[in-house]
Amino acid sequence: MIVMILEKVPASLRGELTRWLIEPHPGVFVGHVNAMVRDRLWDKCREAKRTGGVVQAWSTNTEQRFQIRMDGATKRDVVELDGLQLICVPLTENGKEAQCKLD
Repeated sequence: MIVMILEKVPASLRGELTRWLIEPHPGVFVGHVNAMVRDRLWDKCREAKRTGGVVQAWSTNTEQRFQIRMDGATKRDVVELDGLQLICVPLTENGKEAQCKLD
């Protein structure tokens, strides 16, 4: 299973993804494709996203049973801690966005 989330990307990219995945909510795509198609969809999204952002999550044989990767201007970051992928929501300090830190 694969889930892709697109933020602020061209409509043509969203239309192209509907060839392979369903779009139950604007910018959210879900489906089941093999690893080669998954990687090609990722490459296509990275090339065509312009100033937007792309998130891809898929099921795999890890401790968490899924893997996540992000590229571009997304509202969150993936942080790895002891082999686990965690999501970090950057806080704002005095109107400026701060970096995610693990201390």
